[in-house]
Amino acid sequence: MEKLKIKISIADRVYPLTVDASQEEGLRSASKKIDSMIKQFEENYAVRDKQDVLAMCALQFASQVEQSNIKSDADQTEALEKLIKLNDLLGNYLEK
Repeated sequence: MEKLKIKISIADRVYPLTVDASQEEGLRSASKKIDSMIKQFEENYAVRDKQDVLAMCALQFASQVEQSNIKSDADQTEALEKLIKLNDLLGNYLEK
């Protein structure tokens, strides 16, 4: 797989990375979202330093991932329950 050397800027710091070409777009998009979130936190809260802002960004992103996982688990449970009911209905129909 092709590797690219890119530079990602987060919180006014540049991070050189070597990534798969397929990862570049996602990393650049994530970098923009982080910087946008940093700006929002700095505008809306009395933040003392970048580390505090970055910690809040990390918490925000991690909670979004966790909420998505919880929702996904619930959706899978609901789908499984529907499949079991459908299987029971089909089984009853075929037994007749």
